[in-house]
Amino acid sequence: MQIGFDNEKYLQTQSSHIQERIAQFGGKLYLEFGGKLFDDFHASRVLPGFAPDSKITMLKELREQVEIVVAINAADIEKNKVRGDLGITYDMDLLRLVDAFTSNGLLVGSIVLTRFAAQPSAIAYEKKLKALGLKVYRHYPIPGYPSNIPLIVSDEGFGRNDYIETSRPLVVVTAPGPGSGKMATCLSQLYHENKRGIKAGYAKFETFPVWNLPLGHPVNLAYEAATADLDDINMIDPFHYEAYEKTAVNYNRDVEVFPVLNAIFEKIQGVSPYKSPTDMGVNMVGFCISDDEVCRQAAKQEIIRRYCQALCEHRKGNASEEPAFKIELLMKKAKISVSDRPVIMAANVRHEETGGPAAAMQMEDGTILTGRTTSLLGASSALLLNALKYLGNIPESVKLLSPVMIEASQNLMVDHLGERNPLLHLNEILIILAIAAVEDENAKKALDALPLLAGLDAHSSVILSQIDEGVFKKLGVNQTCEARYESKKLYHRQRFVR
Repeated sequence: MQIGFDNEKYLQTQSSHIQERIAQFGGKLYLEFGGKLFDDFHASRVLPGFAPDSKITMLKELREQVEIVVAINAADIEKNKVRGDLGITYDMDLLRLVDAFTSNGLLVGSIVLTRFAAQPSAIAYEKKLKALGLKVYRHYPIPGYPSNIPLIVSDEGFGRNDYIETSRPLVVVTAPGPGSGKMATCLSQLYHENKRGIKAGYAKFETFPVWNLPLGHPVNLAYEAATADLDDINMIDPFHYEAYEKTAVNYNRDVEVFPVLNAIFEKIQGVSPYKSPTDMGVNMVGFCISDDEVCRQAAKQEIIRRYCQALCEHRKGNASEEPAFKIELLMKKAKISVSDRPVIMAANVRHEETGGPAAAMQMEDGTILTGRTTSLLGASSALLLNALKYLGNIPESVKLLSPVMIEASQNLMVDHLGERNPLLHLNEILIILAIAAVEDENAKKALDALPLLAGLDAHSSVILSQIDEGVFKKLGVNQTCEARYESKKLYHRQRFVR
């Protein structure tokens, strides 16, 4: 894989810049962390060389200075809001985040329930958190937020909120997802710290858009594609240009709310430390791109992937047509089309040739492999085995799995577990491969080649099951699908998997 991003430089530069911002505010900084702290695969795809866990690695280097506050909207607890990428509720994801932070040696100082209005589920969740030994604080809805500044910056506004007791100079405020109240939590703390005579500041850490790349740079267009369902729009920061006569890229929500934030800063501290929303950020990712062309090409591929994903989500009934329309416009800006993703054409051609589902994967050397559906294997399973043979230097004629073992597994699923479709999912195929690898040298070579799949592009001519999608994702394969089902049935059953 071609590298376009210097991850080591990023870790050093980002840590240093955050420490400078802490010093700027007299030794205490509330840092709102947007985006993903863990497993930022979007960043690793559009910036080849960016490690998915770079941000948590950077925080680990500052662990003696860091404590983490996790915010969760009480209304999200009440309505059991679910993270689309993980399929778990926000309240469960908060526990996952706490475990992840603590396992990395980071201090989780407290949990804050934002927009708390005595929701029954929130009260029960608060009791659960306290029973687990976590400190929990309440922040309340403020009428007219964020525009009613006199009320917000008063004892009846921020003053009603619990003061979150913190002990370290860098307080990272994060959350399970958007709309959790991270910024309001930071601002409330600034109010309380100021009342106590403690100097403290606020900054924001968002990886995208990259403020010092051009507005039309594919990396920034890829961010718009990734957030097409959120109505985020990249734009030139007008406040930054007015203050410095320099262009910087930000996005619409931060630009729109900046005048209000500025007024809140002035009300709390007497003077605002920032002249633009870009000033609030601490992101240094744009300074660590080592090969711009590599990142451009990677970002263009990401835009196409997001387009395929948006079409599939609409076909599944999970989204409107609008995100796909928006991404289509972004593709025109980037001067690309689906034909620029070779695996799409290869999978669809194979589908037409065989009259059934097919899949394709592009190897690092440019070779494109395909797989088709048979009585023993689904297209994705056939493709996966073909790819492992190629990567493991195993002759094409070799059968990695015994047909007898596959048929026995199919009979089990149909005859005893009530499945109508006998074709096994990818996770089941890999389990059989692992068993075969105990005694078969070729199967062992194939199993050892699994890590080489990471970063490869693949495409299916039909929508995959959630299980198969999940396996490809865990293997690091950049998988897309055509927006069509294998059959015309209205109900597409997903086999349960732990």
